[in-house]
Amino acid sequence: MAKGMLVVGRAPLAMALAGGVAVVAVLTASPSPAMADLKLCNRSESKVGVALGYKDLEQGWTSEGWWNVAPAGCVKLKEGPLNARYYYVYAIDYDKGGAWGGPAQMCIQNKLFTIRGIDNCAERGFDRKGFYEVDTGEAIDWTVEISSANRSPMAPPGSATSAPAQ
Repeated sequence: MAKGMLVVGRAPLAMALAGGVAVVAVLTASPSPAMADLKLCNRSESKVGVALGYKDLEQGWTSEGWWNVAPAGCVKLKEGPLNARYYYVYAIDYDKGGAWGGPAQMCIQNKLFTIRGIDNCAERGFDRKGFYEVDTGEAIDWTVEISSANRSPMAPPGSATSAPAQ
């Protein structure tokens, strides 16, 4: 099976929230006999916190966090063959500030979480953040890479909204 890799490009998060191009993706594929998983690798110099969003076939939209990833470290966000084409990632740079995000709005909170649904985040006691979309092309194994070069400054809360792909 093919192994994919997404490298997120540099642009301010505010542009993404305004509908601009905020994520430039470079996709590569190579053969891999490794186990099928969704992985994230941190190529920045900072420790980062990562949240993941996806549409669960049984329970609908779900967001989960936090995975703490050291510089040059990798973590499995989903184990086993991927069952969706689109996943959504939001990450925070704990050391230098800034974030990796995009226009797809989902619910998060500051402590460990699994949140079902993407609507009425504030009314349910959660924060709302913009995640960027990862298109796996229906591969069963995928790696997302983030780096300092593509970190965006934090945007003001509620700047814009967008629903994830169906």
